[in-house]
Amino acid sequence: MDKAVILIIEDDEDIQELLALGFASEGWKLIPVKTGEEGLRSLKNTEVDCILLDIMLPGIDGFKTLKKIRADPKLRGIPVILTTAKGEESDIVTGLELGADDYVVKPYSPRVLTARIRTALRRREEAQENPQDPVIRRGTLILDRSRHEAFDADRRLDLSATEFALLGHFLAYPQRVFSRNQLITAMHGADYPVTDRSVDVQILSLRKKLGFSGNLIETVRGVGYRFKEKPE
Repeated sequence: MDKAVILIIEDDEDIQELLALGFASEGWKLIPVKTGEEGLRSLKNTEVDCILLDIMLPGIDGFKTLKKIRADPKLRGIPVILTTAKGEESDIVTGLELGADDYVVKPYSPRVLTARIRTALRRREEAQENPQDPVIRRGTLILDRSRHEAFDADRRLDLSATEFALLGHFLAYPQRVFSRNQLITAMHGADYPVTDRSVDVQILSLRKKLGFSGNLIETVRGVGYRFKEKPE
């Protein structure tokens, strides 16, 4: 990818400076803003490749900002990584359900955050470079990688990039059981710094968005998850 543009929505100037130093060797163009309102204005005028979004912001908070981003068809495909001091599971689930692709809890290592951004950028680039990927159909579920769209019958599914990739992986390999580590590798590549628990949270969010069809993602106790083509 050419020089990537990263929008940083973070009101702490010290953290902004820390990130600028940490990202210096990546060659990325950084656009730092301090509020959600500023971030949304920037997105109207500038094309960005990834967004780092803090939850605790003055004015509209990160959750409301994320909701506005995902409601805009022109912006919903941009990867969003939440950077927050709020590590409670309820906050993480809320962020993922609103469409965040990943999250990092403060205090975080700039190296870890750099790895997360690289992965998000790689996923976005691979999706853009492979527009001819086939449409996958399993029952009422339809996933179209070329359009980055997913449907359950006539209902469009509003999925984050990670949820979209998870669903695509399950639909491509029905009935196969995957461990959490295998799912992490399939979504993010080997040695990606994420916990098994975060996989469970992503699965929970995906199931909720699928509604009744979420029952097709089955928990295999002590092993992981699998997708059943037909409900039992």
